[in-house]
Amino acid sequence: MNINFRIAKLDDKHEINELVNSAYRGESSKTGWTTEADLLGGQRADLEEIEEILLDKNQAIILCVYDQIIIGTTVVQNKADCAYIGMLTVKPDFQKSGIGKQLLAAAENYITKKWQLNKIEMTVIKQRDELIIWYHRRGYINTGEIRPFPYDNPRFGIPKVKDLEFTVLKKNSKAEVRCRL
Repeated sequence: MNINFRIAKLDDKHEINELVNSAYRGESSKTGWTTEADLLGGQRADLEEIEEILLDKNQAIILCVYDQIIIGTTVVQNKADCAYIGMLTVKPDFQKSGIGKQLLAAAENYITKKWQLNKIEMTVIKQRDELIIWYHRRGYINTGEIRPFPYDNPRFGIPKVKDLEFTVLKKNSKAEVRCRL
């Protein structure tokens, strides 16, 4: 599979928004293994949020492109003392093909090369055991820290369960990665 990675531009916002929402929520997300459709309804992101990320000099969206189609995205954020990775998304019919692993490596590469940061943090909904295990296999460890879910923020979705919280995962990364941006 001939894929490449690049930094998103403002012109990509509609395609990013469609991909993120279709991979996380609704019936289309259920064809992949990373769906949140049983935990949350509504949207995962909106165009305004994506545009804010794209215009922020301390954030970037890394894209995975196959045959001129965006099949994966992830957000990276420079928080000065560490970086944050979030919204890792792979088009459901491309999941289980190694794209997520390559996209995560591209994000780590960007963080270490562009921002010279080795500490990376992310949050994962605690009920997403399979996803947390996937991140563990990539060197992320559970810090024991729990953060509240934004129940009052419909931008993040409409909760279907009451006990949502985020588990904080961290990694000290000095790994050489092959993905180039």
